[in-house]
Amino acid sequence: MSRFALIVAHELKLAFRQGGGASLALGFFVLAGALFPLGIGPEPGILSRIAAGVVFVTALLATMLSLERLFQGDFEDGSLDLLALSPLPLEAVVLAKCLANWLLAGLPLLFAAPLLALILHLRSDGLITLFAAMLLATPTLSLVGAIGAALTVGARRGGVLLSLLVLPLFIPVLIFAVAAVDAATQDLSARSALLALGGFLAAALPLAPWAAAGALRQALE
Repeated sequence: MSRFALIVAHELKLAFRQGGGASLALGFFVLAGALFPLGIGPEPGILSRIAAGVVFVTALLATMLSLERLFQGDFEDGSLDLLALSPLPLEAVVLAKCLANWLLAGLPLLFAAPLLALILHLRSDGLITLFAAMLLATPTLSLVGAIGAALTVGARRGGVLLSLLVLPLFIPVLIFAVAAVDAATQDLSARSALLALGGFLAAALPLAPWAAAGALRQALE
């Protein structure tokens, strides 16, 4: 656990030293979401109907911004070889880097989402469900995104390839997250959609680090 915590702390320190990572994702999330009232118009009824979809699509795209460099920097400077040879299993290393990625990119979105939802006139009774759905969805996006980041390590045009690999995998999370908020705003139960999101997260926690670690080992051979 101490080695795991050291990797998380190192990733956070490195990100704050370099600057721009977390603020870039957060800035994109807020600005992209705020453009919709300008493009669609200020009609509250229309904005309220699309609010949940806008929030989660922009959150998905903002998460993509932080994924390309998840392993690429370590691969280029040789740190990835040292991490693979360390006593800590590579799967745990991947999980630590995913946790750091979520703290930097996902956690700020979690707290900015209700503000963006209010700008888009989402009904107040859907805000709690929105927060719960974001809490379940954003870690899943980081974990699943790590698989794509590992598969594209060292590849040319890795960012484009990463998007093509990962975006289809994000679709089920997007569907159930939006469904949960829509159900809450229509006075229906969001429990089944939130349980599905919890199931995705429970499956991604063990499987995503294992798959990403396998792809990294292949890249290092």
